Amino acid sequence: MFRKPRLLDLFCCAGGAAWGYLQAGFDVIGVDIADQPRYAGHMFVQGDAIMVGKTLIEGGEIDAVHASPPCQAHSDLQKQSKLHYEDFIPQTRELCEWSGLPYVIENVEGAPLRDPVMLCGTMFPGLRVIRHRLFESNVQLTAPSHGKHPLVFTHDKRKAHYGKLDQDTSFVQVTGGGNCSIANARDAMGIWWMNKHELNEAIPPAYTEHIGRQLMAVVS
Repeated sequence: MFRKPRLLDLFCCAGGAAWGYLQAGFDVIGVDIADQPRYAGHMFVQGDAIMVGKTLIEGGEIDAVHASPPCQAHSDLQKQSKLHYEDFIPQTRELCEWSGLPYVIENVEGAPLRDPVMLCGTMFPGLRVIRHRLFESNVQLTAPSHGKHPLVFTHDKRKAHYGKLDQDTSFVQVTGGGNCSIANARDAMGIWWMNKHELNEAIPPAYTEHIGRQLMAVVS
């Protein structure tokens, strides 16, 4: 019986990455330490991503791995707050390399990823968010051409373009502070099922659909 390639989505949150991989043709199993009632993949397992991930890989029915370990240790917020956060990237890479499977590790700019490809919302028609993210892989990945960054809608009266953009059509900022309605945040990211907190943590599915099609060429 035909079976779609199965991708393991570690540190999955609400499944922004999962939805992109689904569009690329994978079955997707998500793992996260926190319950994710709106997870977009086929199956969700709550538990430690590294431990559960190892068990699922040992089961022999996983064809590729995507991991988005927590980014706080490498974020701009950490640099400002000086708080200490655990770096999960080394143990995540160790698991991925141990698996022997095609893998992708995603994180923010500044994270210590090896020879990563960077994706930006300007690379994908229909997105209205910049959101740079890095992708390390043991598969050769390519990125679309990186367009010029447009002005982003703002409520800051100190900005020269304040009042000149419509948040319903312009690029917006989707972060903890945010600067737009949740409807526009969802539209900007290409995500319709998440709440604001989940959107803040997500990557646009267009990113992983692009990555997933490249993975699919290897596992098919």
